[in-house]
Amino acid sequence: MNLYARLEKRFSKYAISGLTRYIIACYLVGYIMTFINRDMMYLLTLEPAYIIQGQIWRIFTWILIPPSSFSIFTIIMLFFYYTIGTNLEVTWGKFRYNLFIFSGIFFTILGAFILLLIGYFYSGAFGTMGNAFSTYYISMSIFLAYALTYPDMEVLFYFIIPIKMKWLGILDVVFLLYSFVMGTWSHRVAIFACLLNVIILFLQSKSIKKSRSQRIMKLVKVEREVSGKKNSTASPTYHHKCAVCGRTELDNPNLEFRYCSKCSGNYEYCQDHLFTHEHKS
Repeated sequence: MNLYARLEKRFSKYAISGLTRYIIACYLVGYIMTFINRDMMYLLTLEPAYIIQGQIWRIFTWILIPPSSFSIFTIIMLFFYYTIGTNLEVTWGKFRYNLFIFSGIFFTILGAFILLLIGYFYSGAFGTMGNAFSTYYISMSIFLAYALTYPDMEVLFYFIIPIKMKWLGILDVVFLLYSFVMGTWSHRVAIFACLLNVIILFLQSKSIKKSRSQRIMKLVKVEREVSGKKNSTASPTYHHKCAVCGRTELDNPNLEFRYCSKCSGNYEYCQDHLFTHEHKS
């Protein structure tokens, strides 16, 4: 059993259901506080220099700082991030989605303190970092994770141009790398924390798929032995079948299958049709 499986077995009961709603709620609280008193936001930033002086609340309150200034475009983006975040939670399961979000937050906080210590080593003083650490790069990591999970899913870019998620993901990586080169060290640490979390997700996903494939093949072998079908032409029994394309785990052991809560009846769909099928009533 790998580390992820052990963590899920022990802590899955503590996972927050519908975590994306709470993330969006934090954004909205941040926007409201900005409207009331913009200067108040400077008391919420992730500033390790102030945290070690006793302003402990900054470890948590920086997640209230919204990723961008408020506009009509912001409303559209919040709906978009709510959609992809909710879809990721359905696809991965709430524990894995929780782990991804809180890992990104942890890496950001850890990076900020490491940067503070490096700065103290070179200058002999604890410097401040401004507002480099916000939820902007956490949101970017959610988008990149979705692009990795559904690379071939098409979205309407600017509501007109159909484009696959993998190309948008590549554009975001290019933008992040450019920002990494041109930005301050505080921004570089925040970007690194974002990309590190996505890289860990990618490597861990490979491990999960490999383990899942091995379990399926082992199950198929056992079923063949139990049923007495020893010849090579035997047809093993499948356990998951997409109601749209008809594919099963026997066609591709790496396919992910989920039931749709909006369809009447037990209809199961593969990862390519979970969010694109017509709901059955």
